[in-house]
Amino acid sequence: MTAQPGQDALQAALMAQADRAARIIPPLWPLSASVAVNPFLGLAGETLAGAAARLGRAGGIPVTMPRSFYRERWRAGEITPADLAEVIAERPGAPGHAVVEAALSENPAPAAPIPTVAALCAEATGVDWPGFIADRIGAWASGHFDLGQAMWPKTQAAGAYESWRAFATQDLSPEIAGLKGFCLRISREPLGAPAAIRRACLALGLPQAAAESYFTALLTGLGGWAQYARHLQWQAERDGGTDQTITDLLAIALAFEAALHAQFGRQIAEAWRQAIDAHAAPVEPSDDQIIDALLQEAYDRAAQRRFFAAWQPAAAKAAPARPSVQAAFCIDVRSEIIRRALESLDPGVETLGFAGFFGIGVSHRRLGSVGGEARLPVLLKPGLGSFTCDAPGEAAEEKVRIGARAKRAWGRFKRAAVSSFAFVEASGPLYLWKLFHDSVTADHRPESDRTAPRLDATLTVAQRTEMAAAVLRGMSLTSGFARLVLLAGHGARLVNNAHASALQCGACGGFPGDVNARLLAGLLNEADVRAGLTGQGIEVPADTRFVAGLHDTVSDEITLFDRETVPPSHAADLAKLDALLASAGRLARTERALRLPGAAGEGDVARRGRDWAQVRPEWGLAGCKAFIAAPRRHTAGASLAGRAFLHSYDWRADTEFKVLELILTAPVVVASWISLQYYGSAVAPAAFGAGNKLLHNVVGGIGVFEGNGGLLRGGLPWQSVHDGERLMHEPLRLSVVVAAPREAILGILAKHPDLRALFDQGWLALFAMDDSGQVSARYRAGDGWIDIASTPGPAALAA
Repeated sequence: MTAQPGQDALQAALMAQADRAARIIPPLWPLSASVAVNPFLGLAGETLAGAAARLGRAGGIPVTMPRSFYRERWRAGEITPADLAEVIAERPGAPGHAVVEAALSENPAPAAPIPTVAALCAEATGVDWPGFIADRIGAWASGHFDLGQAMWPKTQAAGAYESWRAFATQDLSPEIAGLKGFCLRISREPLGAPAAIRRACLALGLPQAAAESYFTALLTGLGGWAQYARHLQWQAERDGGTDQTITDLLAIALAFEAALHAQFGRQIAEAWRQAIDAHAAPVEPSDDQIIDALLQEAYDRAAQRRFFAAWQPAAAKAAPARPSVQAAFCIDVRSEIIRRALESLDPGVETLGFAGFFGIGVSHRRLGSVGGEARLPVLLKPGLGSFTCDAPGEAAEEKVRIGARAKRAWGRFKRAAVSSFAFVEASGPLYLWKLFHDSVTADHRPESDRTAPRLDATLTVAQRTEMAAAVLRGMSLTSGFARLVLLAGHGARLVNNAHASALQCGACGGFPGDVNARLLAGLLNEADVRAGLTGQGIEVPADTRFVAGLHDTVSDEITLFDRETVPPSHAADLAKLDALLASAGRLARTERALRLPGAAGEGDVARRGRDWAQVRPEWGLAGCKAFIAAPRRHTAGASLAGRAFLHSYDWRADTEFKVLELILTAPVVVASWISLQYYGSAVAPAAFGAGNKLLHNVVGGIGVFEGNGGLLRGGLPWQSVHDGERLMHEPLRLSVVVAAPREAILGILAKHPDLRALFDQGWLALFAMDDSGQVSARYRAGDGWIDIASTPGPAALAA
């Protein structure tokens, strides 16, 4: 086919619009290493109302709770007239107080998406074309993207579009459903996605002004498949490459649209013209979307008000000159409970908070494995590798690898189409003991290799020392070391849970934090590194010993590693730590049992991870409300109810504010992803949640279907945010409280526009804490800092 004049320019313009539409889609990591993702990531430059307008027209997706939710809180006095007045006063052009208060009694209809061709054809013909298209794309995508689950994996073509094109020319389902000549039509489509997109847009009569909005609607309609493709693009770009899978998916969706238009175009002509005009119109929030955004902001302010007013820190206890034990935990909100329990048992215990990968970002290869596991936040790229064996390729590793291959082969034999039925008939009774053992007596704690992990990079002593110094400064631990310092990563012991990795350490790429903790402990125990740290002004006493552990967040048990390396001189210290950890675990389980459905006491909490029928082994990070970067003395003694990320930070030891910059650009951003994932799963579970766990079927190792088909579901299962009667995660945006000079914080925001946008557009709230531990100011876009009346420090999040 000869190219028409201007077609290259049209294609380039359409591809630019396709790229912008793709970046609105949040990435979805596979189940093996699922990562909490901010579903509004591509909309960080917009306000809540602006995001509501864009997502509403794309897929009818809400970004706030139903109006009735705010009405109930208003009537209960949780949201006060003063909260609402404060918000309205800060929004030029906002509706008046009387208008918003009157709107509380209304129940506006949900935003209706601008219809696609498939939706219009469904209305005209009575056939559920959107559902049919989702089913056919899912049938192809589950094989094409399979990560090893399929017994008979499909041969993949060079790209997603080429693979689907080969599939679609042989798939008779569209013909049977009534889409005549579909296979022949697809066989005549261009071989590349960009040309196919241009051709489809011309066939649909789609003007460039409407393209980006329309593309956003189509990609949004692909659910988890578009999100997984966005993940592939994210990963490729982070590593300096490119990936066009999401553009390929857009071409596939457009191929269906063009085929439907060719057959039913006359029946939907007027409606499609109106849809095109709507897509071409500017994105503007409706009055109801503006009001709902104001009500959500007032709800946030009310929670912040209670957050500050309810703060009643316990009286400081006299601590010994040298801590008896120091314990560094991940900043994860689940660590707050166990930290508080430990401190309550002994005034000599000092706890710290630091990102769970402990500054050691590695691609780790477990004993007998082939590929590496990225044990660090997904925002970062591994700079080091590590392994767990004496040497890669040694006999012990080969033995493990052969055993794993045999196990996989046996598993495939059991499930194969030919042998599965005969296997059950012949061997089923022999598995009764195994079923009982796996369900009742087996130990399902997070697996950790017996051999300590080792860095496989050739690092000089100077490099290792620099790495150790950076980590110690990052956790504000440069002096006052105890004899025994615990570095506790965390993981979750549980069975029969497709979303198990979502309960592991988010800072470790969805894996437990044992490897990172053990690597750092080994590094800090090296004599050469200790000597090098002295030269950097960090004097670690000769009698200080670092030991690594893993906090199981389901049972609150803490396992210590490499105990044999602890010298006999520290036997009493180790025994004391064991006793403290056991007692703290009981206290933490007792507290957590009050919130977990069906838990009568602390003993029930530990058993939940072994229960194959348990849909809520723990609450994960549900309820997270705040991120606090401050010395522990400003938060010690207050019950934050496992709802705050606690990062140890002393700005006086951070002369150039490099640590503060790292905290704001990495841990705070990761915490925002977590908070907004829970927020999105609460306010828009149909779009950003994974649905009901009881109906889940794992697809390709990537995500789940809710049932036996439909769209791939990303986000959190409903059981992760709801107890069956009420939401267990309050839909609040994260409050970030930083104990540092205000000018330093503003300077960092000025250097990082993407970070500043999160605060400027209201996705996060930022507060400054003074040296006395009082929250003294709130950040407001355009005005800098707004002083807050003198109030005690950050509030008790349990309020």
